[in-house]
Amino acid sequence: MFLNDIPWDLVRESFWPIFLRGIYYSIPLAIISFIFGMLLALITALSRMSKSRILKTVFGIYVSAIRGTPLFVQLFIIFYLFPAFQVTIDPFPSAIIAFSLNVGAYASEIIRASILSVPKGQWEAAYSIGMTSKMALFRVILPQAVRVSIPPLSNTFISLIKDTSLASQILVAELFRKAQEIGASNLDQILFIYIEAAFIYWIICFVLSIGQQLIERRLDRYVAK
Repeated sequence: MFLNDIPWDLVRESFWPIFLRGIYYSIPLAIISFIFGMLLALITALSRMSKSRILKTVFGIYVSAIRGTPLFVQLFIIFYLFPAFQVTIDPFPSAIIAFSLNVGAYASEIIRASILSVPKGQWEAAYSIGMTSKMALFRVILPQAVRVSIPPLSNTFISLIKDTSLASQILVAELFRKAQEIGASNLDQILFIYIEAAFIYWIICFVLSIGQQLIERRLDRYVAK
């Protein structure tokens, strides 16, 4: 009975417009935010592991503030922050800034934990062949930490894809925003439009999860067993 109630014509007509918004807006938004977020995460992780109390305090407050507030609220703060200083910025860049800051805080803890998981003997081995601390970090420690951090960071990226739906609330023309626009013109069938949007998100995340598994299997080849 439920299947007979589904407006298949509307579902077929709306699928590609919604899907293409995901391809052209949601995925690029997630990728760009993730790249900037990872750069910020690496800086944050290394700063919190440094001997500088100032760096530890500043970046510690940053991580605490981001982890202690909802992403939804962060999006609105960034969106209204620049106009408050008479600076005009489009919704898409605002979303990138907010998502990057959020990813940077959470991913920094993953990177920091991954670095700390590398045995101290690796540092000592690097020093024994004449490497400096910087050389040991980038040539010995980080490559090993990357393998450890791939699974949780991949999950972070997949979660970010879903979180981009929040950007619709600050007028970013992404996947869910398109679903809302179509739903507004078909209020009696809006449930099916939202189910369709959820299905498209699931497709994208499912494909990404397969890619994650392939990467993990490839990395496992280089692990001694």
